[in-house]
Amino acid sequence: MTEGSAGAGGAPVPAAVMAVSAWVLVVLSVVAFVRADPGIGSNQLFFLVDVVGAAVYGTVAGVVLARRVHPVPIILGLTAIGVGIAALSYSYTQLALVRPGLPWVDALSPLQNTAWIPGTLSLFLIVPWLIRDHPLGVGAKCGVLAGIAATVWYFWARTFTGIPAVWVIAPVLVAGFAAAADCGWRWRHGPPAERVGLGWMCLGTALMTAAYIPLVLPASMPGLWVLNPLVHLAVQAFYPVAILVCILRQRMWGLNLAVSRATVAGTLTVLLLVLYVVVATALTALLPDGDSAGAQVVAAGVVAVAVQPVRLWLQRRVHRLVYGEDPARAVRTLGRQFGSAETPEQLLEGLAAGVGVALRLESVTVRRTSGIAAVWGSATGPAESVELVHRGAALGTMVVTAPPGEALGTRTRRSLTELSAVVTAGLVVLQSAENLQEARRRLASVRLEERQMIRRELHDGLGPSLAGIRLGLQGARNLLGSDPVAAAELIDALQEQLDHQVEGVRQLSRSMFPPVLDELGLVPALHELAANQSRSGFQLRVQADPPPRLGAEISAAAYGIVVEAVTNARRHSGADGCRVDATFAREVLTVVIHDDGCGFDPAGGGGVGTRSMRERAHELGGTLHIESGRPTGTVVTARLPLTAS
Repeated sequence: MTEGSAGAGGAPVPAAVMAVSAWVLVVLSVVAFVRADPGIGSNQLFFLVDVVGAAVYGTVAGVVLARRVHPVPIILGLTAIGVGIAALSYSYTQLALVRPGLPWVDALSPLQNTAWIPGTLSLFLIVPWLIRDHPLGVGAKCGVLAGIAATVWYFWARTFTGIPAVWVIAPVLVAGFAAAADCGWRWRHGPPAERVGLGWMCLGTALMTAAYIPLVLPASMPGLWVLNPLVHLAVQAFYPVAILVCILRQRMWGLNLAVSRATVAGTLTVLLLVLYVVVATALTALLPDGDSAGAQVVAAGVVAVAVQPVRLWLQRRVHRLVYGEDPARAVRTLGRQFGSAETPEQLLEGLAAGVGVALRLESVTVRRTSGIAAVWGSATGPAESVELVHRGAALGTMVVTAPPGEALGTRTRRSLTELSAVVTAGLVVLQSAENLQEARRRLASVRLEERQMIRRELHDGLGPSLAGIRLGLQGARNLLGSDPVAAAELIDALQEQLDHQVEGVRQLSRSMFPPVLDELGLVPALHELAANQSRSGFQLRVQADPPPRLGAEISAAAYGIVVEAVTNARRHSGADGCRVDATFAREVLTVVIHDDGCGFDPAGGGGVGTRSMRERAHELGGTLHIESGRPTGTVVTARLPLTAS
């Protein structure tokens, strides 16, 4: 069923009438049973099954129907009234045996064997197919029809025919286990939003169905008289809890969850009633001469002692069902995500889902400055946000919405604040992973640029020069016999050229990022570069006053830009030196390289070195400008913001 098909809202008056009617039948049945004092037997245990069913299903039906009109709570309410009538019929008939002359005995007596059938069978043959939040498919509709047919068959065959029990029960078992299998399949493979609680529904449906298996066993089997009703009693106490968990935890049909007090009160009453009946019945059988008055006094004392412990136990569990887990338990649950997630993205998604499930929210969205990091659920109502702060810096926000018709309470807001620390840790892990990935990408890019530079130097400089030296050596060899003097002059020229290339190789090695850059910083590295350039005849004057501690990333970028600019000035400007100024002001490092050469031609474009300088500056969010100097030369200006380092 879709939410819309469930009706526009609840029906408080019919819900109250249904719940009150069920409880009136329970009270009248118990009073008549105690006055009749029929002893212990299979019929008395079945009476207890009916009393418990009327109380529990009446409460659950009233809670759900008051919030949403839907076939499921209507079936639960009719079941409660049906089993309540069956219980009253049995107890009233027993009372008539000790008090002859009571009216309406003949009319009520047959109902103890028939009134419970339609509702009880509908619980596990029809209801499981209806526990969903989307329209029924073909399979579900067939399941509902099969459940109706099996219920009608059981009622007719049991009431009006003498067919063997195995043929009466067989269709019920088939339809019941089919409903359990459908719940199990949807629990494992259905829509994620509908899986919560379906495992309990599957188990409850299977147990309800299995409870009818003893009916086909031989009546002469030892202990069967007590096994059959005890199995029904255990299942009847479990199955409504499975239904309630499934509906509440899925927020099915937009049901408001503010029902903890009613749930605690109803369940507490049922448990204490069962405890009273069991203790009183057992003591009546054990005390001499069947002292029922003494047994009732002792049973009342046991119930009085058990009230507070049972109430506290129920309060904790219902509070968890309705409002979610306590923050400490939720933190432990969320902490397991750190060990089970395979990627940071999955980790953050798991944390968002954990917060949503733990606090029974409609949606959870983790946002950061760059966009949405994780989403769980679908928001339809007003949103509230919690800021995610790490070491005093805001990393993002966690935006949550309450289910339709609800608002976030004080406890939920406090829990969100406490759980936000775990989500913040997940966001830090995600950002750290992204920063590491970006650092790896930049490292790979720098390495590629270095390879390209070395390749260019070897291909365009050292390679042709060595080829020329080889040809010169071949010429010198040819001149050795005919003109030794010319050969010697040629060899001297080749030696000078070779020395020049050796110095070029050394210069190439020095232009790479030196160890001093990592160990001492940018300023010492620039001075070492100036000393190396001076030894080769190119005067590099450095004036630098940046802060002593710069980030490794911005230091490497600034050094790389200086090396490329100095290399270009040495090769292309025609000047015998240049000047490097590095200054720091307003969180920006400014590096200026100025030579006195032929100047810069904008129409000429730029080579690999120029592109490399621009990329280094842009990666840090900075700028790089190249222009002709005044009056002469070329000026390269790089501005690198320290906030990006």
